[in-house]
Amino acid sequence: MDIKCNAIYLDCFAGISGNMLLGALLDAGAPVELLRAELAKLAVTGYQLNLSRVDKGGINAFYLDVQVDEAVQEHRNLADIIAIIEQSTLKPAVKESSKAIFTRLAQAEAKVHGMPLDEIHFHEVGAVDSIVDIVGIAWALDYLHIEHIYASRLRVGSGFVTCCHGLIPVPAPATAELLHGIPYYPGDIEKELVTPTGAAVLATLGTGFGSMPAGFISSKIGYGAGTWNIAIPNVLRLYLGEVTATGENRQDENPKDEQFLVIETNIDDQTPEIYGYIMDRLFAVGALDVWLTPIIMKKNRPATKLSVLVAPNCQNKVAEIILQETTSIGMRFYPVARTMADREFIVIGLPWGDVQVKVSSYQGKICNVAPEYEDCRKIAEKTGIPLKVIQQLALKEAMSVC
Repeated sequence: MDIKCNAIYLDCFAGISGNMLLGALLDAGAPVELLRAELAKLAVTGYQLNLSRVDKGGINAFYLDVQVDEAVQEHRNLADIIAIIEQSTLKPAVKESSKAIFTRLAQAEAKVHGMPLDEIHFHEVGAVDSIVDIVGIAWALDYLHIEHIYASRLRVGSGFVTCCHGLIPVPAPATAELLHGIPYYPGDIEKELVTPTGAAVLATLGTGFGSMPAGFISSKIGYGAGTWNIAIPNVLRLYLGEVTATGENRQDENPKDEQFLVIETNIDDQTPEIYGYIMDRLFAVGALDVWLTPIIMKKNRPATKLSVLVAPNCQNKVAEIILQETTSIGMRFYPVARTMADREFIVIGLPWGDVQVKVSSYQGKICNVAPEYEDCRKIAEKTGIPLKVIQQLALKEAMSVC
């Protein structure tokens, strides 16, 4: 049985920043006055939240601007910001998402600067700006009941930007660190189009990247405006809708080299036909992989071992589903590490249309080149050319440029 989940798909043709994403969520239906009320629960003062509708290249979009009184602000490190979030009366789910995003952002900054995590400080203005954006995004996602976040390849921009350390390349080092495992490309606009906050949100909460997932049906579109006036509409387009969680449209959601959990339980008294439904439920709440293994239990009973690979923050959801939907009355879990190849996407132009090709590399060497199945299938269906021929042509073209 398929499971429908609330989801968003982000079309990042002009990049993504915290205020662009929050503006798009507001445009898609999160109420502005409720946002102000939620942000008021934080012990942060000395700022003004300005919200307006603007025109960006002919597209009407929601623009969010945080004006900060620098005189009343102070340096804040990760522990300070976590404390502000924890001491608020925000919903637990909003707190957890906000803390996870801030932690991911601080980890990237710490790695780039070669500093311990607790020594990373957020600039006075930047800290307030980030708190408003990140907590606002976490609240809006919760308000709209968003379970999955998908995004296109990110246009990050090119050139250099000025920071307190001088000129740095685009994407900024912290942004590049956060984009491990997320497909992106520079484009021809010499601006910073993906900010560390935007990258941190996707790196922490993103479900999949690339083409819009099969089974996604949009019901509303929201636009969030960026600050720049550039050659293209500087907006983030957000599709709000539902995605059907089936085996064909699940996308890998995590970058390489992270710690996960394996949750397991042995089952010997359950009808096999229910396993497909259980697997769909587990994937829908964030399981990265689910598999079944035939085993022999005590008293020589044939049974099935249900195994689930999850991020630590999904442990409770997965445990709840296993106890509710199976005949198991307990489970075990243990930490595992996963190493993944670096991944990037290139676009190959065939006579009948474009095909995205995933190029994987490990320790600087290409280890796999794979045309995207959905892109090849669409061309095959449109032209009548065998699917395998389209795949072979795309692979040949990709190998010539890799």
